[in-house]
Amino acid sequence: GVVAVIDKDLCSALLAEQLACELLVIATDVDAAYVDWGKPTQKSIAAAHPDEIDKLGFAAGSMGPKVQAACEFARNTGSTAVIGSLENIEAIVQGTSGTRISLDCDGIRYY
Repeated sequence: GVVAVIDKDLCSALLAEQLACELLVIATDVDAAYVDWGKPTQKSIAAAHPDEIDKLGFAAGSMGPKVQAACEFARNTGSTAVIGSLENIEAIVQGTSGTRISLDCDGIRYY
């Protein structure tokens, strides 16, 4: 045997890709991905192209794996991935909450 860790976000993205899902929702305890988290300048990201949000360098121990998984899903499928709060799941599916990562988005849009 080998000691290993399987990242739940990357695993979910791979499974969603293999199942040809049209939308990947990565539910977490915050309403969106933020730049400058915890600082007076923090802003929530409404939508982003995978190449652009990748440049922001999210921490490996927090939002990093979620953003990476969402970007890989969007790039590999052409579909949309959303990161957001479980309590807002209905709004996420309707497109009014969370951070949407998609090839259709140019750059980064903030709320």
